[in-house]
Amino acid sequence: MIDPVKAEMFRNRLTKVFRHKHKLAKRQGITCYRIYDHDLPEFPFSIELYETNIYIAEYLRRHGMDDDQHEAWLIGCMEIIQSITNVPVDNMYCRQRKRQSHREGQYEKLSTGQQYFTVMEDGLKFLVNLTDYLDTGLFLDHRITRNKVRNSCKGNSVLNLFCYTGSFSVYAAAGGAASVTSVDLSKTYLGWAENNMAINHFKDKDKYRFVHADVKQYLKTLPPNSFDLVIMDPPTFSNSKRMKDILDIQRDHVELINDVLAATSAGGTLIFSTNFTRFEIDREQIHSTAVKDITKATTPFDFEGKLKRWCFEIVKS
Repeated sequence: MIDPVKAEMFRNRLTKVFRHKHKLAKRQGITCYRIYDHDLPEFPFSIELYETNIYIAEYLRRHGMDDDQHEAWLIGCMEIIQSITNVPVDNMYCRQRKRQSHREGQYEKLSTGQQYFTVMEDGLKFLVNLTDYLDTGLFLDHRITRNKVRNSCKGNSVLNLFCYTGSFSVYAAAGGAASVTSVDLSKTYLGWAENNMAINHFKDKDKYRFVHADVKQYLKTLPPNSFDLVIMDPPTFSNSKRMKDILDIQRDHVELINDVLAATSAGGTLIFSTNFTRFEIDREQIHSTAVKDITKATTPFDFEGKLKRWCFEIVKS
């Protein structure tokens, strides 16, 4: 059970933030957005709405409850969420996640339910999975960044590195890109990306390519002027056995970015993002005089004051 005083605190806070964000989302035609993000330390959740479903990520901490007490507490929290959002508890999916250090991998498989939902974002369809992974398949914090790609890629050759489930690739195809190449080391995510492209009717295998590769090694194989627009959103750290080398984004970002620029046409653009909160970009070592921090410009309303990633626009000189 939840302490009544704390329950009322949670109810009041969630009511306030939900009303505000729901109003903004409705005005913008957005149906998938973050409602709440650890606003109260006693309720360490991230709560996201995916149309008719809610995804709750509970950050692990020492709460002093045994399993039965915690289960009852969690059910009580979900009932409060239901009373405010009108989403039934049966449509809520809850996962527990550790506070990630930059030494942890990006994606973690938790289950094998293979339960997917199709949601809409800006007229495009995306498959999300709220049961099997800590991440749902659609990073809501990059909603504006995806639109930026769609609005600037017409007629361009686009490369999506560490493509995950291919949401940037879908937006690029929708924006009229001449070609879109999606690269990832995971066959699971490449398949998911291909399915996301397919449900949006982007099936031309000559225009839309999916490459199973280690990005660090793949970049070394690209000739100059291969792409006009590149999106790169790498994990903070990866030591996958399938990789030839360990990836540490703070250590390796200069090499990665310069390898991208070497394969980019003159005047081409790289959109580079990282979730490493302590990240510091080494502008002096990057082969570009046009490195622009677009973190604030790409922060959606539901992440204002809560965003834990960086985003840069880097133009090849």
